Amino acid sequence: MPALSTVTTSGYSAYSERKQVIDDKKNFTSDLDDQIRRWGLRDAGTGYNIVSVFGSQSSGKSTLLNRLFGTNFEVMENARRQQTTKGIWMSRAKSSNILVMDVEGTDGRERGGESDLDRKFALFSVASSEILIINMWEHQVGLHKGANMTLLRTVFDVNLGLFGKKVKEGTSNRTLLLFVIRDHVSQTPLSILQSTVAADLARIWRSLHKPPELKNCRLSDFFDLAFVSLPHKILQPEKFEASVALLRTRFVNKDQEGYLFKSAYHKRVPADGLSFYMNNIWKRVLNNKDLDLPAQHELLSQFRCDQISSAALSEFYEIAKSQKRPLEAGHVVEGIGSMMKSWQSDVLTKYDREASRYHQQVYMRKRGELVDAMNATFSTLFLGQLKNLHRACLIEFEQQVVKGMKGAKYNFGDVVSNTRKRCQEKFTNIAEEASIKGMDWNWRIELESLMGEVQHIADQFRKDETKRMLNVIERKFKVNISDPVESALNKPAADMWDNTLIAFKNALLQGEETYMAKATSCNCTDDENSASLAELRMRLWQALRVKIDEQVAEALVLNRLKCYFEERFRYDESGVPKVWKPSDDIDGVFELAKAETLQMVPLYSKIAPSDARNAFKLPENSANTADQCEITSLLVLSDAKVEDLRTKFSRDADAHYMEVKRSIKTEIAQIPRWVYALLILVGWNEAMAILFNPIYLLLLLAMFAILNFVIQFKLSRPLYHAASTAFAGILEQNHGMLRMQLVRSLAKRD
Repeated sequence: MPALSTVTTSGYSAYSERKQVIDDKKNFTSDLDDQIRRWGLRDAGTGYNIVSVFGSQSSGKSTLLNRLFGTNFEVMENARRQQTTKGIWMSRAKSSNILVMDVEGTDGRERGGESDLDRKFALFSVASSEILIINMWEHQVGLHKGANMTLLRTVFDVNLGLFGKKVKEGTSNRTLLLFVIRDHVSQTPLSILQSTVAADLARIWRSLHKPPELKNCRLSDFFDLAFVSLPHKILQPEKFEASVALLRTRFVNKDQEGYLFKSAYHKRVPADGLSFYMNNIWKRVLNNKDLDLPAQHELLSQFRCDQISSAALSEFYEIAKSQKRPLEAGHVVEGIGSMMKSWQSDVLTKYDREASRYHQQVYMRKRGELVDAMNATFSTLFLGQLKNLHRACLIEFEQQVVKGMKGAKYNFGDVVSNTRKRCQEKFTNIAEEASIKGMDWNWRIELESLMGEVQHIADQFRKDETKRMLNVIERKFKVNISDPVESALNKPAADMWDNTLIAFKNALLQGEETYMAKATSCNCTDDENSASLAELRMRLWQALRVKIDEQVAEALVLNRLKCYFEERFRYDESGVPKVWKPSDDIDGVFELAKAETLQMVPLYSKIAPSDARNAFKLPENSANTADQCEITSLLVLSDAKVEDLRTKFSRDADAHYMEVKRSIKTEIAQIPRWVYALLILVGWNEAMAILFNPIYLLLLLAMFAILNFVIQFKLSRPLYHAASTAFAGILEQNHGMLRMQLVRSLAKRD
């Protein structure tokens, strides 16, 4: 079937484009759906209206439509009088969702009286339009052919055959026949003209051959009648435009009392299916010259039910999409169960209201398909809600446990238990709310999975809490053990390791009691407690070893040995420094003090308490790595390190011994006092000369000040280096001058 062209007029937008729906060769356009999209009505659903115009050829139908709806249908030129509208054209009204059909005029000489095509156009328009505008002139009122009564008889006959059964069943839509009486310039009131036309219509209706079951049907069961008159367009242009503007408001203003597009006239065809619907109608019209459309009732029912179902589903999907987006984004939609039930009720109510008047088997089958389609969407939403709820509950559980553990005093077991209970209640309440009765949805499996993951997170929290407790206990242990270890190892003694281990055991016992108190609130198992206590003992012993290693550093041990030695060598029993005399047994005292001090060195080499009850041994399974084996070892200093300490201490002790010896020799080699008296006697005059001479005295004081400055700021070595450098520079310069002088002398001699 050839595609028909779309005609536009310069200055009009795409909304004002006119489309030839059926051409003069009885072909239906193939791209009406695209044109509806360009008109902006593709997604309008049923939010649009259709109006058609009937009338004799060259009676001003196109002009009337252009004035009423702002369309741009082609109009007859004044210079010649001939057919302008061929077939059926459609356009969208300006600023409203109204589709306007301009139907080819009747009784045209170009068709040569082809009444069958007029009947087909009439049937197509009746089945498609909500309002049929009958365009007639005032002087044609009362005429039979001039007033299109022949065409109206065809419309009545076709409508009776097509929808008569529906009227009997009470399921047919009515159509509005709007009679527009043109060039009303006479004194005859509109009411008289209306009565005349209505009487002619009633007579035509009575003359129709009706089946027995439709014998009592009235014209009003199929059609509503409305009448309006318009002044003469040329003689009374201002009144004509005013009347047209007033009539236009009855098409577009829904709040106006005389609004014409009533819901009873609507065909309930979604805009996105209008092309398909009209195409099928036209095919039936072409293939059924006798208009035997009741035989197609089931097919029509299937089409209409499909259309109604599609419209309902389209609206349903649009509403569901608004909640599907947050679900896809990972959010939990509150009250989604109530929304789904409301959507289901609204969709089924709408479907039942519009589709129940069609064939019952088709209606029920399509209703089941509609329910299945909605249930598929509901299942997707329900599963998405469960998935997001699962994740949200896990996140909330973790956050609430962390929040509950921020207080100074808290019971970990109570925090986890209460949070788990709230998590389960929240999931159960929301899952039950999201469920729809009659659906085989099982959310308890998801709940079991959630509780399993909650338990896993709780176990991880318990492990983290246990580690945190061990860290806190270890930090507190380091603080408590620091002073006792330093005090015990500060002075070498046989019981220093006993004191160290006693302090360690007390701190360890306190740490274990603290752990057990916390472990009870965490609901730790016996195996977990055993493993944690073993780790605690290892970590505290490691902390002790770190502290011991700090205290047995070489410098500290040598300093302690030095102090121990000096107490026995340089001080007496009262702690007073000894004044050695040449007659004292210095060698004996030195050897004894040195020997006693050297005996203290091995004490630092190994943690060996004098009382075996004070010994401490870690569990065997705790030393499972090379580093831990080194930590658990009681050896502190190796034999080589002990020997090195003994050697360094011996050197320091020997130095102290030599110092004492030198002090005694210095005292023995003291200068006699008479020498000092002789020096004073001989140098008295020179001293007096210097003291009583201001110049010498100032020079002497300056020399003492410079000497004191150099000594105070330790500048002797820098001054020595500076003087040496200067002296070397002077010598180098003199050597250069001598070489130069020698070169000159040799040059003169030559």
